[in-house]
Amino acid sequence: MNKAIILLSGGIDSSVGLAIAKSQGYDCYALSVDYGQRNRYELKCAAVIAKQLGAIQHRVIHCEMNAWGGSSLTDELIPVDNYLQPKVNTYVPARNTIFLSLAMGWGEAIGAADIFFAANADDYDNYPDCRPEFFTAFAATANLATRCGVEGRCWKIHTPLLSSTKSQIIQQAHHLNLDLSLTFSCYDPINESQPCQQCLACHLRTQATA
Repeated sequence: MNKAIILLSGGIDSSVGLAIAKSQGYDCYALSVDYGQRNRYELKCAAVIAKQLGAIQHRVIHCEMNAWGGSSLTDELIPVDNYLQPKVNTYVPARNTIFLSLAMGWGEAIGAADIFFAANADDYDNYPDCRPEFFTAFAATANLATRCGVEGRCWKIHTPLLSSTKSQIIQQAHHLNLDLSLTFSCYDPINESQPCQQCLACHLRTQATA
């Protein structure tokens, strides 16, 4: 049994995460979450990437996290137009906990206890749910909260990019022959497929690919 759930947003990091899981011999089941994000195009990119990289299955789960707001990624009232503002609130309340829980549910249903999550070193400061301690704690929770966990099939949260910068992730993408033109990185696109070139995601992508 070599199944893994890969959380796939359609951006560079998660796409590299899927490519890594595939290179390690996993049967990959890609999971994207439509959580009410302003960037809708990334979900279309995720579908293309999942097919391109040979995922066994790709699912999109709807979870309206924009219902409670509190983030510039879901709430029009919070600005996201200047990457030079370090306090711009791109943290979505409890997002990664919810994402991992969804992955855990699908994983248990299909007999997979491995989850790939592509958090990276650039995420530590702004996102408490991208720290190593969080992933360790979630794996422990999963082993307590699921039947397969208490019966001895231990969960593992794979974070292969956790010590990598964006530039290093780009290098891995090239090494894995990942077509980065299939990915999309923007918090607030001008239209469906045109990035704003102003947000932090656009800045990091431009800087890393320069």
